[in-house]
Amino acid sequence: MAERMRVVEITAPGGPEVLRPALREIPVAGAGELLVRVWCAGVNRPDVLQRQGRYPPPPGASDIPGLEVSGEVAALGEGVRDWRVGDQLCALVSGGGYAEYCLVPQGQALPVPHPVGTAESAGLPETTFTVWGNVFERGALRPGERFLVHGGSSGIGTTAIQLAAAHGAEVYATAGSEAKLAACRDLGARAAVNYRETDFASAIDELTGGAGVDVILDMVGGDYTARNLALLAPEGRLVQIAFLRGAAVQIDLEPIMRKRLVLTGSTLRARAPEVKAALAEALRREVWPWIAAGRVRPVIHATFPLAEAAEAHRVLDGGEHIGKLLLDCRL
Repeated sequence: MAERMRVVEITAPGGPEVLRPALREIPVAGAGELLVRVWCAGVNRPDVLQRQGRYPPPPGASDIPGLEVSGEVAALGEGVRDWRVGDQLCALVSGGGYAEYCLVPQGQALPVPHPVGTAESAGLPETTFTVWGNVFERGALRPGERFLVHGGSSGIGTTAIQLAAAHGAEVYATAGSEAKLAACRDLGARAAVNYRETDFASAIDELTGGAGVDVILDMVGGDYTARNLALLAPEGRLVQIAFLRGAAVQIDLEPIMRKRLVLTGSTLRARAPEVKAALAEALRREVWPWIAAGRVRPVIHATFPLAEAAEAHRVLDGGEHIGKLLLDCRL
């Protein structure tokens, strides 16, 4: 194994142009860690926030961006069990994905699920960990309930639609173009609403015959919050995982009390490895069989060579993609 690896660094807070190729020493696997030769790394919104200087890595995490990888085990740290050199996997990490090699806590690694290939499996961890933890654990979505995801054509959205539909929920989505709406329907949404052309709350209220929805997964915040609360059915749950339109909102407590609503949310990156390992086990038990059955798949919009990470970020910033963007760290 060579002593140095190619990586992409954030040279200063800013736009995509601050992402630059560099060389670094290959890290050494510590106790309970895998050293993974990275095939592909996912490109996600938290990477953009980190690039902008708005989302620093948690203590002890690599400053190299990238929160999910796929590849093969290159070396084992002390105490690692269940994995062998050469095993192929995908994994959630707290940083370090934009590189030829990456350290992975053993509890956050999952086998590549058939029939998904190793390279494209890099598009699974960040979205499946996030959706399972928020929609199914915090949001407690049950079969037969109505579920709404905003940004249905995003990486999170395409995953949420498929998992909720596989679980037996009635799925609704919002998106901003006809192509994106069609993609949401193709993935299992009963209906998709163009938020640029109509008020999503009124449209979905009409689609549900005034019943509203039971669980909402929201990445928008801001002025969506009051409309989300109005759209929720009694005992409904609003799960917040981002706030693209602002974190500070003013809400009316009356509908929360009257309808007995739950407003919750979470972040994942800084949570303890034990929490992430428990999520990984839930995915292996619940979601990986859906993938094997062909009911869930990663939706990959495009794959870029590692050195073209800046271009991948430009595409992500442009917002016209459907599904996930990947970096091929072998190129």
